[in-house]
Amino acid sequence: MYKDNSLYVAHSSSGPIHLIGRMANRHGLIAGATGTGKTVTLQVLAETFSQAGVPCFMADMKGDLSGISQTGKLSGFIEKRCVEFGIDTAQLCFEGCPVRFYDVYGEQGHPMRTTIADMGSMLLSRLLELNDTQSGVLALTFRIAQDESLPLVDMKDLRLMLDYVAKNADRYSTTYGNVSTATIGAIQRSLLTLMEQGGDKFFGEPAFDIYDLLQTEGGRGVMNVLAADRLMLQPKLYSTFLMWLLTTLYDKMPEIGDMELPKMVFFFDEAHMLFKDTSKALTDKIEQIVRLIRSKGIGVYFITQSPNDLPETILGQCGNRVQHALRAFTPKDQAAVKAAAQTFRPNPAFSTEREILELGTGEALVSFLDEKGAPSVVERAKILFPLSQIGAITAEQRQTINASSRIAGKYDTPVDRESAFEKIVKQREEAERQEVEAKEMATREEAKEREEKQKSKRNSAKKSALAAALGTAVTYFAKTVATQLARNIVGSTGKKTKTTTKKSMKKKR
Repeated sequence: MYKDNSLYVAHSSSGPIHLIGRMANRHGLIAGATGTGKTVTLQVLAETFSQAGVPCFMADMKGDLSGISQTGKLSGFIEKRCVEFGIDTAQLCFEGCPVRFYDVYGEQGHPMRTTIADMGSMLLSRLLELNDTQSGVLALTFRIAQDESLPLVDMKDLRLMLDYVAKNADRYSTTYGNVSTATIGAIQRSLLTLMEQGGDKFFGEPAFDIYDLLQTEGGRGVMNVLAADRLMLQPKLYSTFLMWLLTTLYDKMPEIGDMELPKMVFFFDEAHMLFKDTSKALTDKIEQIVRLIRSKGIGVYFITQSPNDLPETILGQCGNRVQHALRAFTPKDQAAVKAAAQTFRPNPAFSTEREILELGTGEALVSFLDEKGAPSVVERAKILFPLSQIGAITAEQRQTINASSRIAGKYDTPVDRESAFEKIVKQREEAERQEVEAKEMATREEAKEREEKQKSKRNSAKKSALAAALGTAVTYFAKTVATQLARNIVGSTGKKTKTTTKKSMKKKR
């Protein structure tokens, strides 16, 4: 409940407990066993931020948080709480919050997409559960795509890009490193598995504009509610998706330092999924983002069952704590209770460890940061009631809200622009065309060469025939001439002899 510029969220025996606005971006933790009131606490906090003009993002696991969009009503439980807290019911203003529903699958809200390139190889490796070698090859593929201006937008881009890298592995080995065909095949199989789970719907365009989460309506912060009932069935996709959102906020938001109120509050439900089977490199990156994002005016509130679900480095960043009851049936549970108690600044009036075990539904141990940024002494308190509806709304109500949203239609129709897939296909078609042209040219050259050879042979044959004919003619002519000459010579000689003989006979006479 936001009143007199104060974030009133709980009430103890000592009076109201307020969350200081300037400290709200120092992150927080809402912990407790199932059924102890974590979801209502989240709704009360989010509703209070909305009243203060601070937009929030939250994942709705069972549809219960959708009720934050509707006006609540007075009940016997609320009347009893008002008496305990000294609140005049006549002054209560029940109302819902401005809400935008989102859904990765585009079924219960506006679609939320990003591109493969914006997701990045590190988060995608986690999503695909790749080992170090496979992650290295995926990172190499991203780098080649960037260097060769091949935009990675959707799944088909990445799949063809991996095939492209595999087929050109020899060309890339000296510059980028060796690429194993077997490794590429393993990544492709992981991509197929993700597609079968519906994860491919998360990648594409139009990509989600992160600034759509930072909106207000009528002076109240918009509650951005992600339908996660189906998404939760794929824990890796769910946690990686939320990590992508957080990373994008960190990358795009400017530095603003501590303000009177945060620019946005990000509720990370089922936070233990984020750190399960996560590489040290990614855990370090998450720690860095959580540590630095508060300077961007973003407060991150983790919701989980036990504080032990978070790494100590992350837990140490959560200065605002709401601890609901924990159960201790096993030695491991008892150790978790003890560890949770040790994260609070002790209150000499009671045993924190014992109180954690005795808390009722809707009760919690609360410790917020004071004006100086130091944790306040832990107090046992009762969480306020929300002024919006508790519980899920109907499908018709959800549809009405989606249709009247300011961003209705903005992300509904997928856009398939020219990206790596189209460019590689064009390259291959061009290479095939050039190959066909080269073959056709070679065929024409071969035909021309054969024709030249045949022509040469024909010319040679003609020359040979002509030469033979000429040779025969010359021989014949020579013989004829020779014969004729011989005849002429013989004839001439014969006449002369006869004349000589006649003269000789005359003389003898």
